[in-house]
Amino acid sequence: MYVPAAELHDDVVTLRRWRAEDRDVLLAAVAGSIDHLARWMPWASDGYTEQDAVRYLESCRTDWDRGETFNYAIVAPDGVTAGSCGLMTRFGPGALEIGYWLTRERSGNGLATRAAALLTDEAFRVGADRVVIVHDDHNDRSRAIPVRLEFTELGTKPRPGGGTNVVWWRAAPR
Repeated sequence: MYVPAAELHDDVVTLRRWRAEDRDVLLAAVAGSIDHLARWMPWASDGYTEQDAVRYLESCRTDWDRGETFNYAIVAPDGVTAGSCGLMTRFGPGALEIGYWLTRERSGNGLATRAAALLTDEAFRVGADRVVIVHDDHNDRSRAIPVRLEFTELGTKPRPGGGTNVVWWRAAPR
């Protein structure tokens, strides 16, 4: 597989690779929505500090350079960072997993669906034979995204720390 583009966009949303200078933007986005995120994102359950933001941005650079994870800021049409998304190699050769989160204020406006659509197209462009989305069984907003993008539900698996995740996939077009 090839490395995805550093920036992706459609006529509404822009995904751009996270940069070290995004620390304050990332911290504000997460801190402003910590109670909204903590329910679904284990990394947000104990709060989020400036040091957490710095570590995350450093790992974004390192993981991208290693070809393991490709994380993007989700930038809304008004230029505000609305969340984060990425492609991850956790499902083995040929597969890329999509992850995403939005701030409370930007949820429900279709930005995550647009981001996931861009990531799906990019995953196939760089050579993935399948794309996977995993979400908590109780997260109805996250469930709507793979449904809208015509993914197929594969089943469930235990969620680390308790609960159940739902796994979806979509094969590359032939």
